[in-house]
Amino acid sequence: MGSVEQFYDRLAGDYHHLFADWKATVAWQAEVLDRLIRVEIGDPPFSVLDCCCGVGTQAIGLAARGCRVHGTDLSAAAVERAKREAAAAGVSVTFGVADVRSLAAQVAGTFDVVLSCDNALPHLLADADLRRAAGAMAAKLRPGGLLLASTRDYDALTKEQQRATTPRVFDDAAGRRIVFQVWDWAAGGRSYRVHQFILHGQGDAWSTAHYETEYRALLRDELTAILQEADFGDVRWRMPEESGYYQPVVTARRR
Repeated sequence: MGSVEQFYDRLAGDYHHLFADWKATVAWQAEVLDRLIRVEIGDPPFSVLDCCCGVGTQAIGLAARGCRVHGTDLSAAAVERAKREAAAAGVSVTFGVADVRSLAAQVAGTFDVVLSCDNALPHLLADADLRRAAGAMAAKLRPGGLLLASTRDYDALTKEQQRATTPRVFDDAAGRRIVFQVWDWAAGGRSYRVHQFILHGQGDAWSTAHYETEYRALLRDELTAILQEADFGDVRWRMPEESGYYQPVVTARRR
């Protein structure tokens, strides 16, 4: 996991540049996720462990909507930025550094909801690591508690094996930036290395930031089976057209 940690440590300061308006994304994602959670467990207040919180994209928005949120991430740099962003937003969130595979030992208490969004779990390339993560997430839920996670649509992507994402161009007071990814697929199409590029332009001058990491092309049936092995029941997938979220979402309940 060292390379994943380094990827997010390096990206933490640039993360908001991946979005046209990161703060608007925080609010939008919170609205969608809050609605999905309410369908499953009712109205807040409820407690949330965002166990792959990054710079706080989901944690901050959910806290602003009345959830009691604790955010953890493998990347210390991302967690430090999340703390600053929560303070700037005027919301109360606690944060800590923790590996999703070791939550039982690194995080105290249990929660109503455990959250892992933005394609975080596919960083775990081996079944053994995914099983450890699933067991650790289950251990942090009260009986009947809700797991909510999102991944890319790998059932489609393993067939397409696209090589790059469409460049997005953003203009703001700081200048122009172009954001895109290049994907190098492994033989067999079950994992790929992502090259994240952020080009910054100001006048005639341009600079390029490059970050890279690896993902497993995690199929929905594979993750479903691993969750079921980890004492989760009622495992259900919702595609974007149903959920309103930008990635497929899986929900499951701790037995």
